[in-house]
Amino acid sequence: MSASAKPLPPTFVRLPRLVALWLIAFAMAAPFLWMILTSLKPLQEVESFNPIPKNWRPYNYSRVFEQIPYARYYFNSIFVAVWVTTLQVFTSALAAFAFSRLVWPGRDSVFKLYLATLMIPGVVTMIPNYTLLVKLRLLDSYTGLILPAAFTAFGTFLLRQFMLQIPRSLDEAAEIDGASRWQTFWLVVLPLCRPSLVTLGVFSFLGTYGSFFWPLVLIKTEGLRTLPIGMLFFDSAYGKQTNLIMAASLMSVLPLIIAFLCTQRLVVKGIQAGAVKG
Repeated sequence: MSASAKPLPPTFVRLPRLVALWLIAFAMAAPFLWMILTSLKPLQEVESFNPIPKNWRPYNYSRVFEQIPYARYYFNSIFVAVWVTTLQVFTSALAAFAFSRLVWPGRDSVFKLYLATLMIPGVVTMIPNYTLLVKLRLLDSYTGLILPAAFTAFGTFLLRQFMLQIPRSLDEAAEIDGASRWQTFWLVVLPLCRPSLVTLGVFSFLGTYGSFFWPLVLIKTEGLRTLPIGMLFFDSAYGKQTNLIMAASLMSVLPLIIAFLCTQRLVVKGIQAGAVKG
């Protein structure tokens, strides 16, 4: 490059990168936009090449509630997801505190065995879980949906990695002030773990809210069906009503989008902190 050559303006340097990012964003958003537009079409226009509806049908959303007990399915999914999320966050925080802040014989070995359960596929444990619930008479119930999912090794690992970064001097200061183990956990350590707690809560809520196979095996009563199971029977019982299926699907993903948008900063911070080796 000659000495007289001028560097390109920053806009021209960033333009190809911006174009590539916009193309990727459009490719990722296209299915969601197609779902929105299809949910507003009459059934006759669903398979047309034109993505824009000629006849807008916003009442497709109300028709979903008329044909199936969609509000009940909504409540079941939210109810189960909130309970599972609460229990997973609480039990994982307790286990992470024991594995990171307490000193006891065999702690690291037990933690490695605990992590090894992540390598066991869920299909393998499904039959023992189902058999156990049969003996406990918890089939076709909220408790059967919630209790087996109340514990997670992934959540324990995530919170442990975050707790390892908290200075132990805080624990010692709390003990000097007369705090018990529970008070140290609840009043000192747990408030400092807010980003990782929110991250685990979001992951847990997303996974439970969209769970399909376990509720399909466990639930027989229509009033206990969650959204994925309810929409499965909706699709099979009323024929191929793609426009109504898209309307129901769009309403089902809205809580997930809202939850992520409200917590994205804490989620990113929690993931970054949990990735640090302790």
